Amino acid sequence: RIVIWGLAFKPNTDDLREAPSIDVIEGILKAGGEVFVHDPRAIEAGREIFGDRIQYCEDAYEAIEGADALVTCTEWMEYRSPDFDRMRAQMRQPVIFDGRNIWDADIAARYGFEYYSVGRPPVVPKAAHASTVGAS
Repeated sequence: RIVIWGLAFKPNTDDLREAPSIDVIEGILKAGGEVFVHDPRAIEAGREIFGDRIQYCEDAYEAIEGADALVTCTEWMEYRSPDFDRMRAQMRQPVIFDGRNIWDADIAARYGFEYYSVGRPPVVPKAAHASTVGAS
């Protein structure tokens, strides 16, 4: 279960033309993943593109319940200061792919998230790293 926060190509619009979220969602679906999405304004535009192939959530925190990963695709203001404690408690796997670099990697790691962002090195909490050492 992968959650997408932000469908629109930029904040304050419902426009999905050339939005990165489209390719991300199509890739997840092609790989057999289940997609849940939240966007403050572009849910209806998302329905026009994806129909019933994905799940639409009116609340960002509702979307991440039981998630294996969160992907940010639009830098909406309401995503900039999330409740990381609540996110960590609700997600099945604490993994974030920040496609807009809206969060500080060290803060995400402090809350126990594996954190991947664009153009910056990944941050993996020591406990998560220790469990993967020697696993390959």
